[in-house]
Amino acid sequence: MLHRFSLVEFSVNRPWLVLAIVLLVTIGFGTRFAGIRFDTNPKNMLPPESPVRVLNAEVEKAFGLYEDMLVVGVVNDAGVFNAATLQRIERITSAVSALKGVASRDVTGFTTITNVSAEAGTLKVAPLMQTAPETEAGAASLRKAVQANPLFLERLISRDGKATAIYIPLEKGANAKEIADEIREITGREKGAERYYVAGDPVARDTFGAEMFTLMGKFAPIAGAIMFGAILVMFRSMSLAVGMMAVAMVSILWSMGLFIGLGYPVHIMSSMAPVFLMAIATDSIHIFNEFRFRLRESKDKRTAIIETMHAVSAPVRYTALATAVGFAVLLFMSIIPVRVFGAMIAFGTVVLRLLSFSVIPAILMLMKDDKARFAHEPGASGFLRSMCAIGARRPRTIAAIGGALIVLSAIGVSRLNVNNNMVEWFKKASDIRVADAVMNSKLGGTSVGYVVAAAQDAEYMKTPEAMRYVDGLQRQLEALPIVGKTSSVVDYVRRINVVLHDDNPAYDVVPDSKEIIGQYLFLFGMSARPSDMDSVIDYDFKRANITVQLKTWDASAMREIITVVEAYQKANPGRITLKPAGSAYFNLVWNDEVLMDMLKGFVIALVAVFAILAVAFRSFKWALVAYAPLLLTVLVIYGVVGFAGKDFDMPISVLSCLSLGMAVDFSIHFIGRFRQRLSEGDPDTGVKDALLWTASRPGKGIVRNAVLFAAAFSVMIFAPLTPYITVGAFIVSMMFLSAALTLILLPALVMLLKDWLFERRQI
Repeated sequence: MLHRFSLVEFSVNRPWLVLAIVLLVTIGFGTRFAGIRFDTNPKNMLPPESPVRVLNAEVEKAFGLYEDMLVVGVVNDAGVFNAATLQRIERITSAVSALKGVASRDVTGFTTITNVSAEAGTLKVAPLMQTAPETEAGAASLRKAVQANPLFLERLISRDGKATAIYIPLEKGANAKEIADEIREITGREKGAERYYVAGDPVARDTFGAEMFTLMGKFAPIAGAIMFGAILVMFRSMSLAVGMMAVAMVSILWSMGLFIGLGYPVHIMSSMAPVFLMAIATDSIHIFNEFRFRLRESKDKRTAIIETMHAVSAPVRYTALATAVGFAVLLFMSIIPVRVFGAMIAFGTVVLRLLSFSVIPAILMLMKDDKARFAHEPGASGFLRSMCAIGARRPRTIAAIGGALIVLSAIGVSRLNVNNNMVEWFKKASDIRVADAVMNSKLGGTSVGYVVAAAQDAEYMKTPEAMRYVDGLQRQLEALPIVGKTSSVVDYVRRINVVLHDDNPAYDVVPDSKEIIGQYLFLFGMSARPSDMDSVIDYDFKRANITVQLKTWDASAMREIITVVEAYQKANPGRITLKPAGSAYFNLVWNDEVLMDMLKGFVIALVAVFAILAVAFRSFKWALVAYAPLLLTVLVIYGVVGFAGKDFDMPISVLSCLSLGMAVDFSIHFIGRFRQRLSEGDPDTGVKDALLWTASRPGKGIVRNAVLFAAAFSVMIFAPLTPYITVGAFIVSMMFLSAALTLILLPALVMLLKDWLFERRQI
């Protein structure tokens, strides 16, 4: 006869058949791994049709710009203008230009950059340094030419002459990390006083992607080994440890195999799925915990398994539902990898619960009786009863402490700073962080944004009015501390005007005639590299591009640029519209979309988790009580983040949704088993006695679950990438805080509100 435990009974009666079926299905999903693909490009975090991707693609096409650019910094504390250093720069530039994946025709450095000068009243446009000088006199002459040209200052050369840059555009699809590694090999062969740095968004992105997959390849097995060892210590049973890990591994293979088979690449987020699923699998510890008690009481293994599953089935089902919903809300996000990650973990959570009612009963049935019955049971029950007693005996004091924590945490939350900075996803001492800091301090900056000035009429951008409009905007932008350098077609026009007037600084202005401007641009375009002209103005002179070099990758920096641009346009209305673009702008849009997505997801998760609690307990009152530890846990953790000055970035914002589903699990187990104890226990059993029983028996499962969950994520704290450290510290803190609040705050609330929660005969 079919009933609610038919799957459990089937598994108990036919354990080998259940394990064989699961093994065959697992092999099927495992075959999908042959088609695994990886994608670490943050641009693919947004769909191809997203406005920012469409705009950036249009701007790159219109101005012949490259999606990815590396910067090689050369620093010599004695100055780079000496023959030996310049010869090394020449060799490095030549070697880098020959690398596969480098757009060699547009590499920009001393030997390739276009220099605008004049000889005998005639404009001369030619490479700055075709060959490196062999004498110190030649180096000094070059220094004079470079430092007299404002086009080079803070872009090609630092004002103190101690640092220079080589800008290396990459072909589409090139791997920046691999190219950066090759560049380091090239610079490593050069012996001298120079220090070399490789910086830029693509090298940070691709290096992060490569290290991310390496880390997950290391951490997933380590996390599994820690969990395995912890279960052995807790239960002294190899069968239970193997069973737990088998369930975790099967859920990982099914989940990742399914999405790989569906054609989804593994992104930054989904690479963390194995550790998440292993941690979520620890909820099965409640089954093992209860089984140990039931086996000692019934002395019959089959009976103990059936009674165990009957006792824990509702809490296990609803905790699985809450966790799955916490991840499933990510399906409503616009960030594609976040959606895939949410769906993958939600599916894996459902698989875990299916295995909890099939594979785990089968494994328990196949265990040897002596190992299950007589294994040593650590005596933590007294300590857990004491924790619970604190809340049960002093409910008002605990409630007051909780209220104070809410106030303090709210202050911390108000200090949260929303920001993303991929370079800061590396530790301060990492090569990428060091290179970025050096380049930003000595030159214009490694983060690049664009402001496109567009007119309705062709040829308008050649007019003095348009040129002065762009020039005025550049001056305002360069006044910002975050801006290191701006460049546009106006800079070329002003430079030509100066050199054709014997370097008279009075002519460092936009000419008054459209015809003269047009003539300057024609002469420049005839002699310069095509990319020099193409990158600053389009072919019909309707649009001009302003390149803005920023000294930080903070998303807030580009927001400040946009604020200035909008204010400038409002104060100077005319025939030109201004639009932001570039990688810095993409990072800002991505930052904002992540924030809004997570805020939306957080609200959805709040409502969904509360609905699950109300259904699980069939009571609005009990749902509110169970909600309290969850909300306080999340509020305290984010309050600490605010007080610590840690940015509210993508990893933390994603955790905001996930934390709800995971932090509520303990409340469901505690209240579910507590109410079950009241309904099934002795009629004389009081609320306080039932609370103490719940803390000492199911509470032991809660603590074990918290320890195992935290153990799985604790390995991330030792990662070289800060998002992994953040995730690890966040989850570990959340597990222990949530467990403590469940064992102390929940009893306090139950005792404080018992007249409201119970009918008088139950108290």
